[in-house]
Amino acid sequence: MTAGGPCNAPDVVDVVALGESMVAFLPSRPGRLADVPSFARAIGGAESNVVCTLAAAGHAVRWVSRVGADGFGDHLVETVGAYGVDTASVRRDPARPTGVYFRTAGDRGTDAHEVAYYRAGSAASAMSTGTVDLDAVRAGRILHLSGITAALSEDCLGLLRDLTAPRPGRPPVSFDVNHRAGLWPDPARAGRVLLDLARACDLVFVGTDEAEAAWGVTGGPRAVRAALPEPSVLVVKEGARGATAFVRTPGEPLRPPAPARGAAPGDAAPPDGTHRPTPPDSVTFVPALDVDVVAPVGAGDAFAAGFLSGTLRGLPVRERLRHGHLMAAAALTAPGDLAAPPARAHADRLAALDDAAWGRLRLGPGWTDAVEGAEEEVRTP
Repeated sequence: MTAGGPCNAPDVVDVVALGESMVAFLPSRPGRLADVPSFARAIGGAESNVVCTLAAAGHAVRWVSRVGADGFGDHLVETVGAYGVDTASVRRDPARPTGVYFRTAGDRGTDAHEVAYYRAGSAASAMSTGTVDLDAVRAGRILHLSGITAALSEDCLGLLRDLTAPRPGRPPVSFDVNHRAGLWPDPARAGRVLLDLARACDLVFVGTDEAEAAWGVTGGPRAVRAALPEPSVLVVKEGARGATAFVRTPGEPLRPPAPARGAAPGDAAPPDGTHRPTPPDSVTFVPALDVDVVAPVGAGDAFAAGFLSGTLRGLPVRERLRHGHLMAAAALTAPGDLAAPPARAHADRLAALDDAAWGRLRLGPGWTDAVEGAEEEVRTP
């Protein structure tokens, strides 16, 4: 109860995600943006992708953001809400527009693509501790954030720093580094900001390519862990090779004392100058699946959703990683950023395969529709 009336605290959900989503315009055919005659409308946003996938997988989730008081804002809120996501805390900005972008049909993870963003001065770039519902943001079993939000504005960065700061009652924070070089005019500052935020979080997702680009870290997953020892769970992705989860041994502290902001990767010494050893990890590697790729977009967000789903369900780390790969495979075998995940029983059956059978899986378009006879998807030698 609060003074003067009943408590209006938001319902607690499994995952709350905060971040910008935009209306995406996808080309009707391959070619340069200058040559594409028409586009189909969709949506795109790392954080909303995660919660849409989690909602489709049966979890209670919320998306918190800001959109313009325009038709594109209407489309975003309605489309995300249609997945079963709670959008009641998305606020409208009458003075700023909803962000949009156009892209070609190539791989946006390589140079074989074009993306034209119209997001400067967007409603979401005005997110701050004073313009979002902080009670709704913190009312989740897990709070999911990404490094994209930090690049949108100084207000957005201040909001992320506030949400990741240690305080009583703070929910566990999941953070996808999501390094996007084009969003950061100063690459060195990008590295410092993303490292500071990652060090403050409980569960971090990062690719080896991102770690090299943002922090100059090479040498594979163990080198990334050495540079980022603070999170109690660190998931290092290596693209088509697979992913490695480093999990702090139960009973040990969640993280060693964090270094000062801006400290170099690997510098985990506390401010008082004393040395304290990093608690030991359990290390689990799971190879990625053999997938017939339709569109290489949205896989990272889907992987995060699969791993978070397994975490919420209390699954062993190997199964969490496998559910991440399965969700990523669903995204890779469908056009666009979002794809229907496999039914939970189907995904559980595949995640429980022995290592040899897992290694023989080959997944193509439509595989998520299968419910029975998953063994038929196992490719014979």
